[in-house]
Amino acid sequence: MGAAVGTDEKGSVNVELNIIPFIDLMSCLTAFLLVTAVWVNIAQINIQPKGKTRDTSNVQKDDETVTLSVLVQADRIWVGLSRVNEFQEIPKKGDGEQDWEKFETTLKEHKASAFFADRTDLEIAAESTTASPVKYQDVIRAMDLALKVGFLDVGLSDPAGLAARPSL
Repeated sequence: MGAAVGTDEKGSVNVELNIIPFIDLMSCLTAFLLVTAVWVNIAQINIQPKGKTRDTSNVQKDDETVTLSVLVQADRIWVGLSRVNEFQEIPKKGDGEQDWEKFETTLKEHKASAFFADRTDLEIAAESTTASPVKYQDVIRAMDLALKVGFLDVGLSDPAGLAARPSL
């Protein structure tokens, strides 16, 4: 039983606190924490650095395998093969958007080729300048389409460090 606080009685001053709202709050916060922890682990793209960077001379070993490189620019997308020096240009459509259908078709063709039939690696870079900025969403869309086609080992690279870079 609780006693009234502030009276002149010499009895007990124990006060019973209602902790039901506190328990409700903690159970809601616990559920929110568990849901967001799972969501954060699911909603991610695992990328590995590929190619050359400004800091080091070479991140990956030079070998004789052909590497598929994608360079996203503001007005076009380049898809190139190293060691073969074969490049395909995918210009923007008439409405000003990147031609994602053609890009996906191109990646499917490369995935079906003998070079990449049993491989899942690909490197992507974005060449963005003040004069011609590349939208962040375009880089993410290129990565998503690469994952959709079957290139599960998508690497993000510096544009100068691509294994296959078109000479403009």
